[in-house]
Amino acid sequence: MRIIGGQWKRTPIAVLDLPGLRPTPDRVRETLFNWLGQDLSGWRCLDLYAGSGALGFEAASRGAAQVTLIEREPRAVAALKDLKSRLNAESVEIVQADARAWLSARRGAYDLVFLDPPFASGELARILPSLAAVLAPGAALYIESAESLRPQAPPLDAIPGLTLHRSDSAGQVHYHLLFDSHRPAGA
Repeated sequence: MRIIGGQWKRTPIAVLDLPGLRPTPDRVRETLFNWLGQDLSGWRCLDLYAGSGALGFEAASRGAAQVTLIEREPRAVAALKDLKSRLNAESVEIVQADARAWLSARRGAYDLVFLDPPFASGELARILPSLAAVLAPGAALYIESAESLRPQAPPLDAIPGLTLHRSDSAGQVHYHLLFDSHRPAGA
């Protein structure tokens, strides 16, 4: 696995063999960042289930001003810190915490949130109601899931005003890019 674009293009990312860890494949990340645009300068990004860090480091590589990676597994956190150090990625903050517990004490201002919890965990439905508190006006939300999701239907109905910009699937992974309804798609 590697970073596919930006200043750290082609940098390898270590992928640990951990239960529930399912890194976002290169092809899916390439599609996502084509949807978002290649330049994320000034964006504030949050990855609540960081795992390998592929999504967050990809955003930082493309100019995001702030990237916060939340991961509870100590070995994954150590690998994330190692990658941050190797890249001298000053815009990346790594926090060892449970995503829902960390989120419960936070309030808004993220322009892009990555949400890719372990599929069988039920975390997606449990965390979505708290997510609105950290979304900046017009924020983008990227979700990976085992099934196709629709706005205004469970579990996405927990955040009113989301519009589906794009979605696709790769193998068993369905991925979705949603925007706050106040933000034009691709803006």
